[in-house]
Amino acid sequence: MAYTTINKSTDYFNTKLWNGNSSTQAITGVGFQPDFVWLKQRTGTQRHQLLDAIRGANVILKSDGADASGADTDILNSFDSDGYTLGYQDQSNDTGATYVGWNWKANGQGSSNTDGSINTTYTSANTTSGFSIVKYTGTGSNATVGHGLGAVPKMIIIKCLQQTHWWFVYHSAVGNTKKLNLNTTNDSGSASANYWNNTTPTSSVFSVGTETGVNQSGQDYIAYCFAEKKGFSAMGSYTGNGNADGSFIYTGFSPAFVIVKQTNASGESWKMYDNKRPGYNLVNNWLEPDDSQAEGTGSNQIDMVSNGFKARATNTAMNASGSTYIFMAFAEAPLVGSNNIPATAR
Repeated sequence: MAYTTINKSTDYFNTKLWNGNSSTQAITGVGFQPDFVWLKQRTGTQRHQLLDAIRGANVILKSDGADASGADTDILNSFDSDGYTLGYQDQSNDTGATYVGWNWKANGQGSSNTDGSINTTYTSANTTSGFSIVKYTGTGSNATVGHGLGAVPKMIIIKCLQQTHWWFVYHSAVGNTKKLNLNTTNDSGSASANYWNNTTPTSSVFSVGTETGVNQSGQDYIAYCFAEKKGFSAMGSYTGNGNADGSFIYTGFSPAFVIVKQTNASGESWKMYDNKRPGYNLVNNWLEPDDSQAEGTGSNQIDMVSNGFKARATNTAMNASGSTYIFMAFAEAPLVGSNNIPATAR
């Protein structure tokens, strides 16, 4: 795989922190107009809020539940050229609370994609960074959906918009016969063709089976698709060693963001880390997509190093001996930019 031609990772992914003020507030310094914003109150138990350019500002999904998508005014009022404007709601902007927003750039609202057997309503794709947002309507029959990336997605996160179905996650390390659920602590489950039709995504489409959480007839879905771009993003798996001098996971860059999930056993939450919140390095501040709890600290620690990350705990959430884990990571700086100059060490 050739290195991706990205000079600044923060042109495509960035993390922002802010303090709430219970009024409108412009969050700037993202570096681009975000098309996907995932925000969470750090100091309290307000739920995760996921918004994108296809559904529009103030149309919310919550990763820590099966809730349908719905309008919730004054959480995020607009996507702006260098960030976004918040409303006054506690979920995003309460006085005395602190917040984090993870931000990705796609391609605005996009347009219909006809590569698959389902013509998408919108596919907003950024082929440089390997990220797309796809809205499609289910058929109830095995189908394919165009993702627009021109590369094979390694991780896909899908949610039904009108129904209280769980979130479904495809990850290449789990394979095309199993799934994970973003809103639960479940393992990858038993093999079934109902999720991905036992078919690995291609460079143009991903497949969905007959499971109502990904393909119920007449229901609308949103899919967040991530392809691996060498030097900028990495998706894979590792095996825990149960040692505080834990497993090292090579990404080829110093991570700005890491999400991890144990796959071979149930009971452990997903863990989200970034390089902006306190605790770097060790990174001992985490949030959990499947839980609305405040930011955790302590024993679920990792080190973000120049070419990957290293588990620094012995617990089952990150590093149980012999357990398997999947991850997705994005770079603080690309290893090699389009000018062919290697990124320098911090």
